[in-house]
Amino acid sequence: MPFPPLNFCSKCGAKLVLRVPPGDSLPRHVCDACGTIHYRNPLVVVGTIPAWKDQVLLCKRAIEPRYGLWTLPSGFMELGETTAQGALRETMEEAGANIELGEVFSLLSVPHVNQVHLFYRARLLDLNFAAGEETLEVGLFRESEIPWETIAFRTTATTLQHFFADRKEGLFRLHAGEIMPPK
Repeated sequence: MPFPPLNFCSKCGAKLVLRVPPGDSLPRHVCDACGTIHYRNPLVVVGTIPAWKDQVLLCKRAIEPRYGLWTLPSGFMELGETTAQGALRETMEEAGANIELGEVFSLLSVPHVNQVHLFYRARLLDLNFAAGEETLEVGLFRESEIPWETIAFRTTATTLQHFFADRKEGLFRLHAGEIMPPK
């Protein structure tokens, strides 16, 4: 999904041109008036896999895209925060859940939507959680209870599949990969 072109410089308002700047190898939106190069980079989605005993916490989305489908608590990272801070914030915003953040568990590139998804393992500290503004409901699910047919995103499904496989094996490790466009 290519981004629409940028038209005007955010620094000085002049018209932008698309060209390869000196020392670069890719076309960029360049302002010939002030010299600013406008880089466009993937968005980072951060989230957690909050676990309680043999269950994981899922959120049913109250917003588009994928309204009414289940996902792990996650969302776009904000400027000025670390990936860990973003994951903690999203878990609190979407599920009101108090967690202890663990290690990075999955790192999935999603180039067709210009995103990178990063999920941390997490331990629920208590059962005091509730749906936030972007969530219709939250719930704990054992592996056999996961509503696989109504999981919102392939990154969520992939992360959950790796999580349950690693848990069965008794060894959690980092899972990196790509989610390519559906055929």
